[in-house]
Amino acid sequence: MRKLLADAAHTLVPPRGDRHGPLPPLLLTLTVVTGLVDAVSYLGLGEVFVANMTGNVVLLGFALAGTAGLSVPATAVSTAAFLVGAVAGGRFGGRFAGHRGRLLASAMSVQVVLVTAALVTATLADDGPADPVRYTLIVLLGLAMGLQNAVVRRLGVPDLTTTVVTQTLTGLASDSAPNPTPDSTPNPAPSSAPGSPHDSAPDGGAGLRRGRRILSVLAILLGALVGALLLRVSLTLVLGVALALLATAVLVTRRLSATDAAWVRP
Repeated sequence: MRKLLADAAHTLVPPRGDRHGPLPPLLLTLTVVTGLVDAVSYLGLGEVFVANMTGNVVLLGFALAGTAGLSVPATAVSTAAFLVGAVAGGRFGGRFAGHRGRLLASAMSVQVVLVTAALVTATLADDGPADPVRYTLIVLLGLAMGLQNAVVRRLGVPDLTTTVVTQTLTGLASDSAPNPTPDSTPNPAPSSAPGSPHDSAPDGGAGLRRGRRILSVLAILLGALVGALLLRVSLTLVLGVALALLATAVLVTRRLSATDAAWVRP
């Protein structure tokens, strides 16, 4: 329990010299934004995801089977917008490959523009999201989430994908099992892939990142919960909160990445 709490504390307030610097708390903020945005899309725009593409593809299958209440065009448009955003995120990753701080700040700045456009669109639609407004919001938010996903993947911070909770929960559960004895299992070859057990917490093993994984799950849960509650007031309120979080994260990232700290290097 002490190690779990220490890992959670280091994720929220990274120690000086941490390899990923301020990226973990910033990515937790984006994870909360993911929950807020998916609350808007699923509950406010007619049962479609703009960030959780696993769920969206499953919904597309249900819709193709003729399930009532689901829309093939809406889920297809959402998936397409996400993919276009991901392509743009890949281009950002190439352009700012040498500086992770500028990469994240630039991507989030574009997200601010997209979410602002969504907020303005929703505000102007006083009578609720009719089809033209609905699809506009789906496209804008899908682009923002696709961009975020691609850039976060390029950042390579373990266990903080900001959207994919399935793998986080799997790692949290599977790594809780006792490790085999050295005599029973050969030593694995080191891996250099981002997110591998060797790209881990300061004290070494992937299993010691349980605090970070729990925070990641709680962050998206918090975003979804707050989004669902605020949606009872208005859809624009949820988008406004998401926009405020993104704008704050942009300002913090730009300020912190102005230095030549080790964490900005890929």
